[in-house]
Amino acid sequence: MTPVVVGTQAGSVEGSVEGGVARFFGLPFAAPPVGPEGRWRAPAPVAPWGSGAPRPAHAFGFDCPQPPGATSRAPGQSEDCLTLNVWAPADAIAGADPDAGPAPVVVWFYGGSFLFGSGSDPVCDGTNLAGRGAVVVTVNYRVGLFGFLAHPDLPVANVGLLDMIAALDWVRANIAGFGGDPGNVTAFGVSAGSASLSLLLTSPLAEGRFDRLILQSPGSFRPLASMADAQAAAMEAFGPSIEPWLSVPAGELLAETGRLAPKVRRLMAPRVLRPIADGIVIPQDERHAYATGAFHRVPVLVGGNLDEGSRLTAGWPIATVDAWRELLALEFGSRADEAARLWPVDSADEVPIGLGELFGDTQFSLGARGIARAVAATGTPAWRYLFARPRPVAPGVPGDGPHHGEEVPYVFGTLDAAFGSVGPEPADRALSEAMIGAWLRFAATGDPNSGELPRWPPVGADDGEPYLVLDEAIEVGHGHRRPQLDFLDWIVTSTND
Repeated sequence: MTPVVVGTQAGSVEGSVEGGVARFFGLPFAAPPVGPEGRWRAPAPVAPWGSGAPRPAHAFGFDCPQPPGATSRAPGQSEDCLTLNVWAPADAIAGADPDAGPAPVVVWFYGGSFLFGSGSDPVCDGTNLAGRGAVVVTVNYRVGLFGFLAHPDLPVANVGLLDMIAALDWVRANIAGFGGDPGNVTAFGVSAGSASLSLLLTSPLAEGRFDRLILQSPGSFRPLASMADAQAAAMEAFGPSIEPWLSVPAGELLAETGRLAPKVRRLMAPRVLRPIADGIVIPQDERHAYATGAFHRVPVLVGGNLDEGSRLTAGWPIATVDAWRELLALEFGSRADEAARLWPVDSADEVPIGLGELFGDTQFSLGARGIARAVAATGTPAWRYLFARPRPVAPGVPGDGPHHGEEVPYVFGTLDAAFGSVGPEPADRALSEAMIGAWLRFAATGDPNSGELPRWPPVGADDGEPYLVLDEAIEVGHGHRRPQLDFLDWIVTSTND
């Protein structure tokens, strides 16, 4: 490995070059939010380290405090976690080809139900994408009680979203030194990461922070909790004063997550330990914002997976037809019978199937379609996809899926890291190549078309709701789960208007 030094506004940093890719890990984009004066506060600027020796950037920073679940290369967890990582083409940093111009920038925000995740996840390693000409950034942001607690004693809410904005500000200010184009930034993420970005698209505080969005399985378009409701829940859980909790060790506070994050969530009701409509970062329920055009006009690529829900609901205590009907009555009230026809379950064996489909439709597919429709309705380009390639399994093991998040290693070209001993098949590598090409073309130009893909029609190209099916055979589909999503649209609209 060869050392390489790049200047930032806070001081110079030393990374390394290997195989034509420069790597810089653990770069602080905000001051450590530690101690009673930092916990639950908005991110503050980084203290400069001056013009002396470069700051080493060879090791990933700490993950933000979280329960077990994320794959990570971090040295551990700490509230001092607001760091990011950069992978860049070494030639772009050196300016080896002055005619090539700066590289497009892609900034990744992890998923994890707003409770966990890591910018050092090996499945989201940026080496492959940087080797193809992009500057890749992965970001740590605060999660769980540390990122999304709202309490009347706290000056702000949604500090996890404010972390994301601060990271994007760092990219605009510093990425040119890494060979990236600060005027061509695509933010992308999965699950909670893309749900956060779909919210930032409606936030006045995020204006101008990104030029394009790629939203993979965004958990969007369900009602958001209000500031008042979130604060009331926090006071019930932690008391009328937050003062005693400001100095509690991080591990002890983390152990109290269950007070606001039940293991079995409601499907259509607001959640309080995630981004909320605080009136400042997020002015209003996102569905209203999208319906009224109150969002930033940037091209969007959005989609999800064929089986978003079955793995995420596998442990739910709903195993009989009677329990299934009780769930439908709880979520849909007088329209439970209509829901039963749209998600038919006639035996206990069918309950897991129905539950997985209902979870996937309510939590992910509804938002993907809603965002695509709203963006396209303004005349802004939007493309929609459905990832349908089941993950390879060992001989004799029944295949299923693809499950929530299983498209991520295809996008990053990290199939070997994700699949382990089973290994990808040639069809998986071919699909990964096609997806990487489409994602990077979109990041560079705002249009994923060209390459070897069939023509990918944008949303609104016809009234059949077109999308691209990403499988061994890549083809155009229409109207994915349209009856179910039409029903859910009606439920959300009638309940909250």
